[in-house]
Amino acid sequence: MEHVTLLRQSETVRLDPDRLDELFLQLGHQAAEDVVCRALEELAARLTHVERFYRQGKMRDMRKCARSLGAIADQLGMEALARVARDVSGCSDAGDAVALAATLARLLRVGEVSLTEIWDEPAY
Repeated sequence: MEHVTLLRQSETVRLDPDRLDELFLQLGHQAAEDVVCRALEELAARLTHVERFYRQGKMRDMRKCARSLGAIADQLGMEALARVARDVSGCSDAGDAVALAATLARLLRVGEVSLTEIWDEPAY
């Protein structure tokens, strides 16, 4: 009899609160909150698009979407999400299908945690 062990993947993310503080100082509380909400909606949509493009074999679109996702994440201080998005692009550029699949799965995990973590920040 074979035994299958399920490994639970969990990701810990850390946000750079200075990025958000800077945004709130520049725009004011209400405007910054609006910008953050729109950016989070865009991140969620791009995570979905990246996965869909990958499954459809549209690697050029997937890479472009991952790069823009990383840029938005970087602006919000989501360092881990930005880094993993860059890693997805790098794996795509290298043509490493195995690394791309693993890194994309990590991007989706980090993305999910990052989207919920930002609202746990005390000032927001």
